Amino acid sequence: MNTKTPLLGLIPAAGRAERLGPLPCSKELLPIGFRETSRGPAPKVAGHYLLERLRAGGVRKVFMVLHESKSDVPRYFGTGEIADVALAYLSIPGSASVPETLDRAFPFVEGSIVALGFPDVIFEPLDAYARLVERQAATGADLVLGLFPTERFQTTDMVELGPDGRVLRVEVRPESTELRYNWLIAVWGPAFTRFLHEAVRSAPAGQSEFQIGAVVRSAVAEGLHVEGVEFPEGSYRDVGTPGELAAAVREHARIDPGPA
Repeated sequence: MNTKTPLLGLIPAAGRAERLGPLPCSKELLPIGFRETSRGPAPKVAGHYLLERLRAGGVRKVFMVLHESKSDVPRYFGTGEIADVALAYLSIPGSASVPETLDRAFPFVEGSIVALGFPDVIFEPLDAYARLVERQAATGADLVLGLFPTERFQTTDMVELGPDGRVLRVEVRPESTELRYNWLIAVWGPAFTRFLHEAVRSAPAGQSEFQIGAVVRSAVAEGLHVEGVEFPEGSYRDVGTPGELAAAVREHARIDPGPA
């Protein structure tokens, strides 16, 4: 990465958590496990895990694109001190898709290296972003995907890599597949930011289910330099579904001192 090019985190949080049903708070604030504070253990919320991993990857400034109804999120996270990042919010009245949500930040991130993460996905390893940032810097790739093994392919995007680490194919929510890895996080440069911007601008009005995976697939098809980093021992939980939320709560139930 060019040292003059800023590295920024970007978090889409304009969804309404419909898969979970009625909630007492925004899903980004669902308590999952504990963190250590100067006063002892305290609940750790879902979105904190992502901020923690962005920070471990060298990200110091983060933009969160937030639905205007989620006033509890900035009230809790403030300006990011809880995760030792500088956190700013873009409040929007609504969004038809994740690509549209991300594109709302275009004027703020267009000249930057962007680290994308989803606040309802808790993943390991902690240093995953550092690996992606390193690959992007070494190769100059327009987009680097973080790839995790999964069997839940019907609700995600599966990726095929070539022997040189370049992405050969992206399957968006396939009915069946022989591929093993889906992508969960990403780091990209200005060329992909512009590509995403144009994809959103040219999308048919009212198009439903406009997926970020479809934009990634188009980037590969149109010749952008897209690479992947596999995490064979990696794992994740998408806490936006009841079953995965229950599993994450069980897995993080132990009070264990860690990053505050």
